[in-house]
Amino acid sequence: MEKFIIEGGKRLVGEALVSGAKNSVLPILAATVINGKNSTILNTPDLRDVGIMQQILLSVGCKINKMDNMIHVDSRNLNKVRIPEDLVREMRSSIVLLGAMLTRCGEVEISYPGGCEIGPRPIDLHLKGLRELGANIEELHGFLYCKAENLKGCEIQLDYPSVGATENIMMAAVKAKGSTVIRNAAREPEIIDLQNYLNTIGAKVYGGGTSVIRVDGVDKLDSADHTIIPDRIVAGTYMVASAITGGEVVLKNIEVEHIQSIIAKLREAGCMVYNNCTTLKIIGPRTPNAIETVQTLPYPGFPTDMQAQMMALLTIGNGTSIIKETIFENRFKHVEELIRMGANIQTVGKAAVIKGVNNLTGAKVSAKDLRGGASLVLSALSAKGTTEIDNIYHIDRGYDSLEKVLETLGADIKRVL
Repeated sequence: MEKFIIEGGKRLVGEALVSGAKNSVLPILAATVINGKNSTILNTPDLRDVGIMQQILLSVGCKINKMDNMIHVDSRNLNKVRIPEDLVREMRSSIVLLGAMLTRCGEVEISYPGGCEIGPRPIDLHLKGLRELGANIEELHGFLYCKAENLKGCEIQLDYPSVGATENIMMAAVKAKGSTVIRNAAREPEIIDLQNYLNTIGAKVYGGGTSVIRVDGVDKLDSADHTIIPDRIVAGTYMVASAITGGEVVLKNIEVEHIQSIIAKLREAGCMVYNNCTTLKIIGPRTPNAIETVQTLPYPGFPTDMQAQMMALLTIGNGTSIIKETIFENRFKHVEELIRMGANIQTVGKAAVIKGVNNLTGAKVSAKDLRGGASLVLSALSAKGTTEIDNIYHIDRGYDSLEKVLETLGADIKRVL
């Protein structure tokens, strides 16, 4: 089992390139089965989850050629509708194969998905939307058996702007007869990226980035090349790395519009942020300010995937901060690990009260999930002494060579067995 060993107290300085978005590449790779042709996906990050999605595509008969940050998928010979249970249980995002496989094959068998244990993430909205399009779905012994001879466009009102449900419905509707309208759709940038890929292969999808998305069904789809957008959560994590070490870091290959809520909170914490459209410079304060309230919300609000990293920064803030987690019920697993490092945090339900301390100290801690693991790395960068972080396979699910990027910025971090 690999670990990170981090010697804290190093100020981060330099430039870093932000990788492609994990939450874009996974649904887009799932969507490559729809056209039954070739797709070349560029700017793909080298992540554990991306590797699992490639294995899933191979298991159903696709051919894959990977070279650097390019993945070429040939889905012409797709010949299976059962998704291997062991792969599905490793990655929650595998659920987006439902809509894609129903469109291509009219049938799919998949187990309930796994992934980080950050609280209940029901897929009822996914299933409800697909059923409204005409899919017949049976739930039996932890498996979903889905069939759809003729998907038909309709109007779907989501009870909550779920990203995964929006993506599944978009993909299922691509070749459905007539038009599909999704109301209260998720507005995340990753939805726009999926729309752009689908339209590149010949689909007719409109409204991505707004609360109403329309999909006009088509009969024919083509091959395509597509470039994945930059990862806004990776960018936010590097921004906090600069902030927590009092550093001066320049980030390249970003979409500034996608990270405005993160920029706003870091400015509240005392950071200086300068940017144009694709480059950002962040200078961390000597001591971060406390922030009265950070509340996670669907995009364009503050992302739940940045909650743990922001908490790490606020542990050394000047005063008391409050974080309210409104998206997931069990997303404070990193708190007990931060307390091991000397943080003063109390949680009550979905709220955390953070009283800033003068400094954190190195300790042996464990990553419990992806973003919580990232928060431990950030805390270790500023802590006095040595921190050992195990279970870093969680971190590898969402960060491409995190330790190498931080090392180039001056961090003392090593990956060891």
